[in-house]
Amino acid sequence: MSGATGIANLKRLSGGASQETWAFDATTAGAPIPLILRRAPGGTRVTEGRGSTAAGLETEAKLIQLAGAAGVAVPPVRLVLAEDDGVGHGFVMDRIEGETIARKILRDAEFADARPKLARQCGEMLARLHKIDKATLPPLRVSPASEEIDQYYKTYKTHDHPHPVFELAFRWLKDNAPPDATAMTLVHGDFRHGNLMIGPEGVRAVLDWELAHIGDPMEDLGWICVNSWRFGNIDNPVGGFGKREDLFAGYEAAGGGKVDPERVKFWEVLGTLKWGVMCTTMVMAFKAGDRSVERATIGRRSSETEVDLLRLLAPRKKG
Repeated sequence: MSGATGIANLKRLSGGASQETWAFDATTAGAPIPLILRRAPGGTRVTEGRGSTAAGLETEAKLIQLAGAAGVAVPPVRLVLAEDDGVGHGFVMDRIEGETIARKILRDAEFADARPKLARQCGEMLARLHKIDKATLPPLRVSPASEEIDQYYKTYKTHDHPHPVFELAFRWLKDNAPPDATAMTLVHGDFRHGNLMIGPEGVRAVLDWELAHIGDPMEDLGWICVNSWRFGNIDNPVGGFGKREDLFAGYEAAGGGKVDPERVKFWEVLGTLKWGVMCTTMVMAFKAGDRSVERATIGRRSSETEVDLLRLLAPRKKG
């Protein structure tokens, strides 16, 4: 990078199962520049073969640049690594200060002023994201509702363990899926707690674009409403911090178009089921010999998603 004379304080960060994340400072003649390196494991490119849902790091960098130009809060990309850099495949971006841990965002006094604003801000960010011209995008997988259902159903069936509530949810999803001809846009694919950098004033950056694809824009609005991302604050459906009405109002005010609440509900159901299937995948990994505590604790949460699905599909009548 222009003006940099070296690096200091290099440290690998925790998290990021599919990619490495490193924090460091670029030393300059003036003040150091805080940066993040997103790198393929060991620097080696992961082949995006059939069945892969993750975008490559070069694609992720391009999407961040396009999102930034569209007004989405993102960490500016400084450098996409080239082969002669000798570091491997990845990119360097600014290190944005803030918090990503949901427990702190939802409870700490530092974020008290931000919490009432977050749902609307999330709607605004998603509207700007979904308006990006598809002609400017790098190649991405196209995944309408029918393909999302089929993908997770196939994964579920490989586990060879019955979950009647999952079966009910798959049937409901197939019966209520929006047509594949539904207008499709760039979709972040994992817009939720953990992938939002929050400061006392609100959203500072949208992170982790590796699951981005072309799909139904209502998918992003439904995913952030999944109960698992509320972290106990079940009466605030948007991330545990806000109401759907504020999310939708922010989306429409920022030019995202009219929100279809029924389509959002469809994607909330599918998102809940997806997370349940992911949890059972952890069970399979544990049974196969990966005896980590993380696998076991996430695996047992599949039962929580079954309760969530029943609440969505068979809500209790009031009164």
